[in-house]
Amino acid sequence: MSAAASSLRERPHVAVIGPGMDSSSVAFEAIAFDVGALLAGAGAVLVCGGLGGVMEAACRGARSAGGFTIGILPGSDRGAANAFVDVAVPTGLGELRNGLVVRSADAVIAVGGAFGTLSEIALALKAGKRVVGVHTWELVREGRTDPSIVVVASASEAVRVALARD
Repeated sequence: MSAAASSLRERPHVAVIGPGMDSSSVAFEAIAFDVGALLAGAGAVLVCGGLGGVMEAACRGARSAGGFTIGILPGSDRGAANAFVDVAVPTGLGELRNGLVVRSADAVIAVGGAFGTLSEIALALKAGKRVVGVHTWELVREGRTDPSIVVVASASEAVRVALARD
């Protein structure tokens, strides 16, 4: 195995999840860009669903800082990945690929989110992954906020918490 491949495998992998191309994603794209750039600056590999909106903004941020990105696509066409994905993995699984996104990562950062994001959060928590949220879903059980999602207010705090070694 080459030194470059070994180096990528050893780096932390962080999934950035959030809405794709819809009106809700626009508000979160600046945060996602910053998350991607900060992850790259910390040497992490960015994993996402590979499409537009928050996913594209995070990949664009990572690439702007010299980072490496992986897009796990819902369809069978590698060409459907956004222009900032380094490695596109076509799955043909539709939304079921959400499980692959979170299982490929050591931690998850949710920026905003629609129902797809909510499913990724649930799968990540079920898998024991750290989930950090910026303007995303809150979980409530029996009338009380569930602390499973670490809620933060900024991209820098999200990256710090996601990469923390406890």
